[in-house]
Amino acid sequence: MNDHPVWSLRPATPADVEPVAELRARVMRADLERLGRYDEHRVRQRLRDGFPAGHMSIVLVGGAFAGSVTVRPAEGGGRWLEHFYLAPEHQGRGLGSAVLRHVLAEADAAGEPVRLDVLQGSAARRLYERHGFVLEREDPVDVFLVRGPAGTR
Repeated sequence: MNDHPVWSLRPATPADVEPVAELRARVMRADLERLGRYDEHRVRQRLRDGFPAGHMSIVLVGGAFAGSVTVRPAEGGGRWLEHFYLAPEHQGRGLGSAVLRHVLAEADAAGEPVRLDVLQGSAARRLYERHGFVLEREDPVDVFLVRGPAGTR
């Protein structure tokens, strides 16, 4: 379905750390509980400890906070996509695909691959695979995916 409202991105600021940490805890809870790894404090603190304000963008819908996405340089080249969270009320309506297409278009313009990881069993994996990501490696907790730049896939 593609009925998302108009959206935009703005650079994250230090004031965004708590709203993003809360959203992270909310959207990751079910997968972390399924894997036996949910910790009420740790799920928030991990984001606080490494808050990537310089690489994070805040997703806005109608001018209001709806999520976040971080794209930073990856070790060994390319880009690393992380902290891509959308509030549940904005999921399943095409917003995630729209934001992801934007991120991937920028990487394609730079000729860079994009890498990411998702938790084993996460529904988010299907979103990424629909956009050309393929399995790079996996472990008991994480699945690592990669998408080459346009023209190399």
